[in-house]
Amino acid sequence: MVKLTKRMAKIAGKVDKNKVYSLDEAIALVKETSGVKFDASVEIHAHLGIDPKKGDQLIRATVVLPHGIGKTKKVAVFCSSEKEKEANEAGADVVYTEEGIKKIKDTGKIDFEVAVTTPDMMPKLAAIAKVLGPKGLMPSPKTETVGPNIKKMVEELKKGKVTFKNDDTANVHQIVGKISFDDAKLKENLSAFLEALKKARPTTIKGSYIKNLVLCSTMGPSIRINEN
Repeated sequence: MVKLTKRMAKIAGKVDKNKVYSLDEAIALVKETSGVKFDASVEIHAHLGIDPKKGDQLIRATVVLPHGIGKTKKVAVFCSSEKEKEANEAGADVVYTEEGIKKIKDTGKIDFEVAVTTPDMMPKLAAIAKVLGPKGLMPSPKTETVGPNIKKMVEELKKGKVTFKNDDTANVHQIVGKISFDDAKLKENLSAFLEALKKARPTTIKGSYIKNLVLCSTMGPSIRINEN
């Protein structure tokens, strides 16, 4: 059993484990119980009434958080040489044409956190699927990272668009901001995520969908919240 330090015990004591807090209460409490010197991330963890072993009950969706997560991701665009200028003007951090794909295949090296592509490049990405796939970087129509509108895809990612999915234990984990965000921004991000999570409910689910919701900061105690 992990023994809490006096500091952690004092922080944890501020949270009533039997209470389900409103968003406003939870946001105030998550800031009060952060207890670290750095700008901690604020995270939401949802336990769902799904069976992760059933393909028709898997959760994989996207949401644009109004205020981002406090960090701008490095975006790569895979496109033809004819669209290279368009990709750069859209704000892509790095642009790969067929020549760039060959370089990734040869070196196995990448320098980005999320990738988008035009439909015509998808067959060509098969050559580096073993590089992108294990890192979760393979563009997919399901995550809205494949499409003809490069500008729209890049801008949404830069504004705070994130992809969330369930793990093997039927939980979804998502960062929704930083402790330094004001209460209103955190609430708007949380509300946007919860709305997207509810919309992602599989039609095959019977009974309760969202079993438990917890808000916390990095290294902070868990605070149960009401989905409404």
